Amino acid sequence: MFSKILIANRGEIACRVAATAKRLGIRTVAVYSDADREAKHVAVCDEAIYLGGSAPKDSYLKGDAIIAIAQKTGAQAIHPGYGFLSENADFAQACQDAGLVFIGPSADAIRAMGGKSESKRLMEAAGVPLIPGYHGDNQDAAFLQQQADAIGYPVLIKASAGGGGKGMRIVEQSSDFMDLLDSCRREAITSFGNDQVLVEKYALKPRHIEIQVFGDTHGNYVHLFERDCSVQRRHQKVLEEAPAPGVDASMREAMGTAAIEAARAVDYVGAGTVEFIVEQREDSMNFYFMEMNTRLQVEHPVSEAITGVDLVEWQLLVAAGQPLPKTQDELAINGHAIEARICAENPDNNFLPATGTLFTYQKPEHSTFNIADIRIDDGVREGDVISPFYDSMIAKLIVHAPTREQALAKLDRALAQTRIVGLPNNVAFLRYILNTDSFSNANLDTALIEREREVLFNQHSLNLSTLAVTAIAQQLANEAATQSADSDPFSQATGFRAYSDYTRSFSLLYDEQSYRARISNWHNASCSDSKKGSENPNSFTLVIEKEIANAQDNSNINVAAQTETVYAGQVSYASGDAHNHTLWLDGARISAQSWVRNENVYVFTDSGRDEIALIDIMAHVGEDTAAVGSLKSPMPGQVVAFKVDVGDSVKKGEPLAIIEAMKIEHTITAPTDGVVAELLFAAGDLVADGDELLRIDSDDNQ
Repeated sequence: MFSKILIANRGEIACRVAATAKRLGIRTVAVYSDADREAKHVAVCDEAIYLGGSAPKDSYLKGDAIIAIAQKTGAQAIHPGYGFLSENADFAQACQDAGLVFIGPSADAIRAMGGKSESKRLMEAAGVPLIPGYHGDNQDAAFLQQQADAIGYPVLIKASAGGGGKGMRIVEQSSDFMDLLDSCRREAITSFGNDQVLVEKYALKPRHIEIQVFGDTHGNYVHLFERDCSVQRRHQKVLEEAPAPGVDASMREAMGTAAIEAARAVDYVGAGTVEFIVEQREDSMNFYFMEMNTRLQVEHPVSEAITGVDLVEWQLLVAAGQPLPKTQDELAINGHAIEARICAENPDNNFLPATGTLFTYQKPEHSTFNIADIRIDDGVREGDVISPFYDSMIAKLIVHAPTREQALAKLDRALAQTRIVGLPNNVAFLRYILNTDSFSNANLDTALIEREREVLFNQHSLNLSTLAVTAIAQQLANEAATQSADSDPFSQATGFRAYSDYTRSFSLLYDEQSYRARISNWHNASCSDSKKGSENPNSFTLVIEKEIANAQDNSNINVAAQTETVYAGQVSYASGDAHNHTLWLDGARISAQSWVRNENVYVFTDSGRDEIALIDIMAHVGEDTAAVGSLKSPMPGQVVAFKVDVGDSVKKGEPLAIIEAMKIEHTITAPTDGVVAELLFAAGDLVADGDELLRIDSDDNQ
């Protein structure tokens, strides 16, 4: 076995490999970029060596530099993780040439199976079922469009060197083919350095089911059963589970046998995943080879959970020349496992990736990087920054239970106990998916998210009154914490009045709508009772009014806002501290937690999470709104291209610019008809979230 390895990766997977290596007594060397100087993976490894700039091309894609560091530090092998150089045949060969063990398959196997076109030809020769498509070398755009027209729409354009959902576009009609081909190729070059594509029929109601395979240098092969990865957005996986619902023993055996034969055809060594598209018909399911990922997958923990096997340990054993620890007959499925990918992104804004600081990052009781009923694998800590240079995944939450129904309940509970504040994330969205009829009843296909749009997007799991009371409780708790206990009662934030009722108003902003909340007749039990806590809560009458219009006089000066009462009732609360509150309202007792960032109050309960803004009116005096026609970047990233020039006339909805972040492109469209007045950046420039990109003179202002 190795005594020292270098981990040529970052984040969660680098921490994952380091954890198993440490358990086996293997020392580890981390490499890091400028953006990762203080990263978790740097801290958990035995040594850490600086690699280069923040952009992957300046650091984690520098194969020569990584090999030089491995040699200098005395590492005997390199684990590539996933992404970056993990499926780069030239890097695998360079490791071998340098006398280092590449912990993965041979360069020849990566070349044969890593290129989608070549792997399709190999599988076709081996008799493995393929979905109709063009997988050849002719990359002329007009020729590819002819092939797509012949196949019939919808078709899928896919980067031949792709993986991880990058470099894929669904084309619904011939007129869209060229634009989507260009977009696919740009993303492929950015992600993989290769813009070759293939075109294939897009199967209707498809499921994505993959088989985990393993081979060793002694000619032994096994599969560790299947994973269903059908729930996807942007062709990237959101939830994965094992075993796949609805797959019976005969289909499992057929898919497992096909996967092993695919691995055997290229003398595959190490961990790999053979991915299939499964076409669902009324009375049957047919599977077609899609691709082979010649590396460890992000979702490998669900296979570990149902088999009891540490796949990273197997990788290390096989790379050291040892045989597979188990035969196929010794492997069995135990229970059901589901993995949820927690990502920094905004599901309600087309899953735009987000960056920022994890000001609050709290997790349920869990195990890390080893098999358990609740497991969380991550490469970040509270206070860390999610940068625009790498993938948006924050963590993987994995649960295991005897049945799928129990696993679903356990995952929902664990997500409910996950608290993230500081940047948009998909935790609430994941819970919405779990509770859809489609997912709970295992009616799975890659269009599940689109099919369930009405219950997945722009949802609110908490009502306005709960948010308002929590925000007020947070504010009053913060005020009380700044006051001396021996202050006179008139100076304390307790609502004490000698001769009159107490009334206080708060300005709230919720779901882009303004509200006024008014509390009155506030009774604070601590004034008359020495006992603290939920037995003696604060209570008050709460009225929430929605601002629906502004009345103005002839001088255009705002006179009064018309309001509509949307809530009125007697409520109570007790705050253990500024973050933990117990509420009593509408006949229910609710435990809530809250955190404040700027004016936003982030509220969490067992029912879900939401946010409301508690506005300090005086802080906004004199502010003016942005000029009509200005356009801002929705995320930090890089300007790929402007689609217009100064002086061009544009129509509402017309593409104006393309922004790329975390290897995902986003198109900026015109919010109104008008004329382009100014471009404020150039192609290739880096932009921050909210940077103004260009200006449009609206037709309404001309």
